[in-house]
Amino acid sequence: MRNRTIELGKMNLIGVRVTTIRQSIGMSQKELLMKLHEYGLLIGATSLSRIEGQHRKVKDYELVAFADVLNVSIRTMYGLPEL
Repeated sequence: MRNRTIELGKMNLIGVRVTTIRQSIGMSQKELLMKLHEYGLLIGATSLSRIEGQHRKVKDYELVAFADVLNVSIRTMYGLPEL
């Protein structure tokens, strides 16, 4: 695994959480991509890397897919407490 050499961007709020959640469950980017593809979200490795680095906007349907695949709520993806 390579360490990020470029500073985080400001294009989305969830990229860092995707990375943190993914790593906390021991999932690689490749595994996440495969699960997203199975879910029906066809994004590439570069897009995932840019999302995690907060250098790409995230569409609403992508947010739902990330939350479902990572088995967390959308509130968690935004860093909000559960109600």
